Amino acid sequence: MPLTTTPHRRSATGTTSPLRSRPAVRSLLEPQTLTPADLSMVLLVTAGPADRPMPTVTVERIPATMREAATLGIRSVKLFAESADRDATGEISLAADSLMARAVHAVKDAAPSIAVMTETCLCSYTSDGVCYLTGAHGRPDVAATVEVTARQAVAHAEAGADIVGPASMVLGTTGGVRLALDETGHEGVSVMPHVIFWSSLYDGFRLTMGATPKAGTDREFQINPGRADQFIDTALRMEADGADMLLLEPAMFTADVLGTLRSMTRAPLFPFSVSGEYNTLTHIDPSTGKRDIRRLVELLTMLKRAGASASVTYAALDIARQLN
Repeated sequence: MPLTTTPHRRSATGTTSPLRSRPAVRSLLEPQTLTPADLSMVLLVTAGPADRPMPTVTVERIPATMREAATLGIRSVKLFAESADRDATGEISLAADSLMARAVHAVKDAAPSIAVMTETCLCSYTSDGVCYLTGAHGRPDVAATVEVTARQAVAHAEAGADIVGPASMVLGTTGGVRLALDETGHEGVSVMPHVIFWSSLYDGFRLTMGATPKAGTDREFQINPGRADQFIDTALRMEADGADMLLLEPAMFTADVLGTLRSMTRAPLFPFSVSGEYNTLTHIDPSTGKRDIRRLVELLTMLKRAGASASVTYAALDIARQLN
């Protein structure tokens, strides 16, 4: 008599299929989760040791930090640098021995294989703490902002940066930066502009780096969080202007536009989990003295699922240590 088979059914007690209940099979079939390669670490570089709202690092500490990052499997770093000197032009940022330039050199000397991303912006260099230059009546001077941002990007490239990041949201800076890089022999340097929803989640960064506008919250060019259509349009316009990849912030509020952009462009997309997310989603466990990063890991896992090429995070080292 021939053997017959019947479809597998859930038992009366509700036991799930063996495909879902055996740990070895679950491990075989489950997709790969977050890895250190999915993380881009943030370094806020200060001239000296500093007690600030967010973790900071001096140039002298960068080599040890980057050697550990490379050992753990992290493949990129996003650098921000403060400046004690400020003026109305932001040209202090162009100096060959600026803190940013020295930070780039320190990373490349310690870990040449790690991609160095820089913030190309003026908020840490202007007297009024805004991301752009102003002209008559205090209004934004777009042409001057594009020009100095492009020169700043070239200075970062000459220091060894692999990816420069126009962050003012002033339209025209992406194209200006790309043109300046090409004209100065830096065709191989990538451009990754920031696409930004305005949010209170940036306060920790601003207080740490002295980037709080004297006139209050700077929303001149950032996008209203209710305008997903404007965010997507701006991102695509930046790509058309020469962006090689896009940084989206704040990460936890860009999941919807990340998913939409992933279906519209092949450009790498990097959500930036900003200072407010780090402070809200992580904490020091008093029983162990270690940082509890579980909720942040869940956020970054979701962003990877939504199409992130990698996520930029202040907790990259903590997460990579746990993953290893």
